[in-house]
Amino acid sequence: MPLTVTNTNSLSLLNILNRTQANQSNTLTQLSTGSRINKGADDPAGLIALRNLETELKSVDAALSNTQRTEALLGVADKAYGEIASHLDEIVSLAQASSNSAGLSASEVAANQSQIDNAIEAIDRIVKTTSFNGKKLLDGSQSVNVTKTGAGAASFSDIQVFSRPTSGGDIALNVSKTADAAQGSLTIVNEANDTGQVSAAGSIAIQGNLGTAIIDVVSTDTAVEIRAKINAVSSETGVTADNGGTSNSGDVRLLSSDYGSSQFVRATNISGSIATEGRDEGADATVTVNGVNANVDGTTVYFNSNGTSLAFEVAATGGAASATFTLAENTGATFQLGTDASTRTTIGLESAFSYELGNATIGYLSSLKSGGANDLSTDPGQAATIAQAAAEQIAVSQGRLGGFQKFQVGAALNQLSAVQEGLTAAKSVIGDTDFAQASADLNQQNVLLQSAISLLGVANQQSSQVLALLR
Repeated sequence: MPLTVTNTNSLSLLNILNRTQANQSNTLTQLSTGSRINKGADDPAGLIALRNLETELKSVDAALSNTQRTEALLGVADKAYGEIASHLDEIVSLAQASSNSAGLSASEVAANQSQIDNAIEAIDRIVKTTSFNGKKLLDGSQSVNVTKTGAGAASFSDIQVFSRPTSGGDIALNVSKTADAAQGSLTIVNEANDTGQVSAAGSIAIQGNLGTAIIDVVSTDTAVEIRAKINAVSSETGVTADNGGTSNSGDVRLLSSDYGSSQFVRATNISGSIATEGRDEGADATVTVNGVNANVDGTTVYFNSNGTSLAFEVAATGGAASATFTLAENTGATFQLGTDASTRTTIGLESAFSYELGNATIGYLSSLKSGGANDLSTDPGQAATIAQAAAEQIAVSQGRLGGFQKFQVGAALNQLSAVQEGLTAAKSVIGDTDFAQASADLNQQNVLLQSAISLLGVANQQSSQVLALLR
């Protein structure tokens, strides 16, 4: 190799040294930031994937935060329902105890009435004050607004909407009752008139949904007296007696207190042959919604279809009736359980005020207050019936809310958490620094850098050799 002043070895070593320094600088940046991709040149394709993952992850984080807030809101409503249910249980107990008029003094009944008044006031106070982030939950402001129109609108009442599709404008439901409900009905005694006496003495077992009672009949009893004995224990049996609907009749007809196929009456002779033995069941009303048969329990109608879920009461009698229910858009409590608008869902949180608990047929809880139509001094048995219906209504509302919380909100939380975990792992694989690899690279680059500097010094000695020849 000729000995020249132009030292190509030095230039080559300088290029190697610069590249090594650049690689070392990039490695140091990765180690200090923890990110493998710090600029587009590091990995153009990886940068695109990383940015997309980061955007999606932020969306999932926001959705997870929203759903966690929804879980907290529903938890507040659930606790309030639980407290209301506790007060209703107390009211039922007090009303039933007051039905035992022979065993309670007037002052004890008055004390029970005072407790019922306080419990109802407590329920209304809970409803007024239950809120989340400034929004009332149980006062009806979060319910789905419903209007009913049509000639038969009066036959339908107490409409509760549990859920509805979030989008699509107002929803119209065509509701028709095609058959009345019926009570269990059984005529057990036929006499010529109310004053006629039965021909023999004996005992009759009267049975209904609430239980069984034994009625003792003497030969001098009239139909009026037999009916009175049966009606005196109706709170035990769930069975009442009348004369079959004819004013001048000596019949004794048994009727179940409520309507529906689950209701029944039964009469059995224990001794003697006083009654015509038998059993009869009631019948549920027949109701269609948008041409589809609804699920009916007596006069309570339940309908679920295409995201719409509601319940309402239908008149037990009166024949066929039709109406249109319109569920207003943008009403109810709407929650987003995912990352886009398609995951929005709307539920109805109905009013739980005392004047809303119960129904139009039996009465409302507010009527149990002192001076009300169903206070303890008027009809403690009916008061207990209303309180039980109110308790069932709250149980249904709480159960529906719990179902939504468990199967939709809970499932959304689990799904979003899994997606968050997967996206974070994918983001880490693409964008995070592998510290073990980067540390090894840095050690290699340090060795190469020191070697290049040392060799550059050797290469520069070539120029010194040229000067030695010129001397």
